[in-house]
Amino acid sequence: MAYILEHSQQCVLGGNTCNAKVFVVDEDKFSKGRKKASKKFKVVLIAIFLLFPGMDLFSLGFLLFLSLVFVYLYFEFLPSNNKGFKTYPLLGVLPEFLKNRHRFLEWTTQVLRDCPTNTAVFSRPGKVQGIITANPNNVEHILKTKFHNYPKGERFIYLLQDFLGNGIFNSDGDLWKIQRKTASYEFNTKSLRNFVMQSVTVEIETRLLPILSRASETNRTLDLQDLLERFAFDNVCTLAFNVDPACLGGDGTAGAEFMRAFEDAAMLSSGRFMSMLPITWRIKKFLKIGTERRLRESIAIVHNFADEIIRSRLDSKGATCNDDLLSRFIRTEDNSPDFLRDIVISFILAGRDTTSSALSRFFWILCSNPDVKEKIRNEIQRIRSVTRVAAFGYEELKEMHYLHAAISETMRLYPPVPIDTLACLNDDVLPDGTSIRKGWFISYHAYAMGRMESVWGKDSTEYKPERWLENGVFKTDSPFRFPVFHAGPRMCLGKEMAYIQMKSIAASVMEKFDIDPVDKDTCPQHLLSLTLRIKGGLPVRIKGKGS
Repeated sequence: MAYILEHSQQCVLGGNTCNAKVFVVDEDKFSKGRKKASKKFKVVLIAIFLLFPGMDLFSLGFLLFLSLVFVYLYFEFLPSNNKGFKTYPLLGVLPEFLKNRHRFLEWTTQVLRDCPTNTAVFSRPGKVQGIITANPNNVEHILKTKFHNYPKGERFIYLLQDFLGNGIFNSDGDLWKIQRKTASYEFNTKSLRNFVMQSVTVEIETRLLPILSRASETNRTLDLQDLLERFAFDNVCTLAFNVDPACLGGDGTAGAEFMRAFEDAAMLSSGRFMSMLPITWRIKKFLKIGTERRLRESIAIVHNFADEIIRSRLDSKGATCNDDLLSRFIRTEDNSPDFLRDIVISFILAGRDTTSSALSRFFWILCSNPDVKEKIRNEIQRIRSVTRVAAFGYEELKEMHYLHAAISETMRLYPPVPIDTLACLNDDVLPDGTSIRKGWFISYHAYAMGRMESVWGKDSTEYKPERWLENGVFKTDSPFRFPVFHAGPRMCLGKEMAYIQMKSIAASVMEKFDIDPVDKDTCPQHLLSLTLRIKGGLPVRIKGKGS
């Protein structure tokens, strides 16, 4: 505390002189904090008298209320040098959480930055107690070293179960192992990689580039984030169950409804994490009101759309001849309709939001980093002069090291999944010395990690793709410093495919067009869903390169 000072003082004990530490109160600072709280208390008291003149001043309820007000104001204005989240008796960090909920990432990042080990304890009513960390050693501990002690946990699974069911991103134990084993095998096949390359190329050439071309001719403003989300949604649905919703440049009414419902379900599900008290969303769910009613309706549309496709595929004799994920999982032993729906929806969520989130920020960042833009274009031109093919192939994309670095640097600062949460099964001590109890949650904060000097150096907040290069070649960093694609046994299986898609889109667009954000001087606000999005979208104007 700021008002407690430490002094060294010589003491004589048993005839021997020794140094002792004596703690004294700085009356000046203590008095100021107390007076400030006292003044606020008087103001509140007068307001109560004016608003409720007939209130019994000696009733037990009134005295209890006054006590709570005084305790809150006392702790609110008491000077403190304590690191970590500001806590209040009974309420924990709830007052600070409510005050900063709209800027949750920035608030928690600042708190972690001020903590000696970039780790802080977080607690609020409703048995919500745990730890938030931006320490790579702690991240490695929970994601790899003690992996079995940190599952997703019942609380996390329950929050998302209505939407994701028991899919691979929302399950633990044997159920997770079965899905992981099957998916791991399928994601490493060359045929799936070729399928991804083909579908991405077709979507770029027949839809994305023509839309951008028309916008450049008419000087029409486009929402680039919306465009990229539609692109990613079409593409991942093709990958997941070989169905084209035609959300980008098409008139697929059913597909557009599916996409809107999917967006709402993801947003409303994430809202459960940010509710004031856990019981509030449960009550709304029980009563079928408010956001929970809308969530229920959105999930019904998503599930019905997926169930119809799965049912049709299972009934079809040629169900197993396709290269999409649904066909591949149908060939496994556990191919119940619910199992197939859960895993397909999970992969759509991952594939849709990761690439569109990263690329929206990527194009926004380039507008204020013309030197980076120029280096990417030089790399594209050099590779294009050698291949001279209509579309970029897998081998050409592999050679784009600087583009790979620029996209990675974007995700370091703006990770598509900015924070992820696990549960603690048994009491443990993290590498930095922080104790964690059984039943607590632990969140690793990827967004904060990208801004920590202790992790990335003094230039941690600067956009520098060069930090990823060694002699012009991309060098992979530790996934525990850069946990954008998770790490350990749960490492993202679609990492390579995500890079293929992002590099293919970025190279194809930058070769032909300049992307100009309408408001390039203002940093876009965050919209925190299950992934990180830009609030209000990203309005841009498209210009033909060199025009």
